[in-house]
Amino acid sequence: MRNIWLVARNEYARMARRRSFILATLGVPLLILGVMGVSILVSIRSDRPDPRPIGFVDLAAAYPTLAPRQAYAGDNDVTVRVFAADEAARAALAAGEIQAYYIIPQDYETSHRVQARYWKTAPSSRVDALFRRFLRASLVQDQPEDVQMQLLRGVTFDARMVKGGRPVEGGNEAEFVFALVLSMFFVFVVMASGGYLLRAVSTEKENRTVEVMFTSVSPLQLIAGKALGLMAVALTQIGVWVVTLLVAAGVVSRFVDFLRDFVVPWNLAGVMLLYFLPTYALVAGMMILIGSVFTDMQQSQQIAGVINMVFMVPIFFLMLVFTSPNSPLMVALTLIPTTAFLTVALRWAVTAIPAWQLIVGWLGVVATAMFSLWVAARVFRIGMLQYGQNLDLRRLVGIVTGRGAVAPRGPHA
Repeated sequence: MRNIWLVARNEYARMARRRSFILATLGVPLLILGVMGVSILVSIRSDRPDPRPIGFVDLAAAYPTLAPRQAYAGDNDVTVRVFAADEAARAALAAGEIQAYYIIPQDYETSHRVQARYWKTAPSSRVDALFRRFLRASLVQDQPEDVQMQLLRGVTFDARMVKGGRPVEGGNEAEFVFALVLSMFFVFVVMASGGYLLRAVSTEKENRTVEVMFTSVSPLQLIAGKALGLMAVALTQIGVWVVTLLVAAGVVSRFVDFLRDFVVPWNLAGVMLLYFLPTYALVAGMMILIGSVFTDMQQSQQIAGVINMVFMVPIFFLMLVFTSPNSPLMVALTLIPTTAFLTVALRWAVTAIPAWQLIVGWLGVVATAMFSLWVAARVFRIGMLQYGQNLDLRRLVGIVTGRGAVAPRGPHA
């Protein structure tokens, strides 16, 4: 265990000092801060209400009377002016007396479309919502006051699905965005780590220092230490990004309504951490295996790119996550070790994943990760003995099963 710790510490120190790691670790927070600043500026500009009234032209005679203002507007909302014709409303708009006006066309009963007219700047979404409330209030103003308020307020659904022991509230868009952001971080780390691992294996195969290391550590200890060190590097990177993201979300939530009620889903974060550790170990084992089998760095990178795409398969079924998160395909992706992490992250916010799927999926990832590290250690040892030669499939199977010869072949063997 001490040897694994020493290798992991050395690998972490070596990778953390790389310029590419420092730039990536600090670059993403700077990007997040930049997006945060732009979001705040846009929100501040959009929150400056135009105090001028809005106009209303009813060509279809669908709304013959004007609803009382208190029925559709709040204290900070603008008023609605009624015009008899389009020309009068257009003149008021040109004179700057109103910020925009809405026309109910004559074919409104069949088209159900309302036309908006503005001078230079389109009315804000708040103004559009105000006009919708105005139309609804005009329709129900002949009803008793309590009925009016109920009709204007509408129906609020509190949908909760209880399945597999965990209740899930519908419409949790912020939690889904949080899961999607974590997934993107994972994808970025997997792609970056693949290059780190391939370079680490190729460098040590070229300078032959690993042959000296084998006198004090076993191949499995070396591979496990490298995987552990690079896992710590990835966790450091993701930790910096997530902390920056949470701080940015806390600041932006003061200005953006979408994030105002956002609460960090710590249960999701905990599950993702449990899945991330073995999944990253699986990635490390597969990348070290590729670097051990192939001597050409370019060929290794091409194969690694294909392996990275296997881990990203759930991203291609993102629409299915929304429409049918409990479909047989989604369940299968939850149980497959290479796709379990992203699938669980994406399904968590939209459905209740049964406990057996989480347990079986996690155990599958752990078992596959341990097997990949064991195979990578055996193949890495033989790859060092056969320096400069690719391992063919027959010999690779023999190494894994222990039935093939492991002695190095000569150049003409």
